[in-house]
Amino acid sequence: MNPPSESSLESFRATVRGTVILPSDHNYDETRAIWNAMIDRKPAMMVQCTGIADIRATLAFARTENLPISIRGAGHNIAGNSLADGAVMIDLSTLRSVSVDPVAQRVFAGPGATLGDIDHETKEFGLAVPTGINSTTGISGLALGGGIGWLTRRFGM
Repeated sequence: MNPPSESSLESFRATVRGTVILPSDHNYDETRAIWNAMIDRKPAMMVQCTGIADIRATLAFARTENLPISIRGAGHNIAGNSLADGAVMIDLSTLRSVSVDPVAQRVFAGPGATLGDIDHETKEFGLAVPTGINSTTGISGLALGGGIGWLTRRFGM
């Protein structure tokens, strides 16, 4: 795996609205940090995506450059799978929007939303999501990993 050329990197930066962070950037270490501080992997670059267009552009760039991909939701993953050495990290942690449809009793959450973000919005309607117990855990991981919460036994997943 060779790092992308300056010209391909500049071309890529022009296609995304999100922030592209490289190891030489001042905020690299802060951005790559996850909840489990024992994990110390160093991605080749990180892209803080603003939406689906950025995600698609980042996937296409990584494929073209033959770079591995990792994906971070809220950054709570204890095993550190959201970070990979030499990979392009698709960072979704800033996509934290949450909306509630109180009539249908449904919640729509961005992939970077935490359980705390969701609880903050659902409580206004007397609703709760029966998954997870830690407010800093991301809903993406809870949904994919089957987070067990205080209400799960009574209401299911």
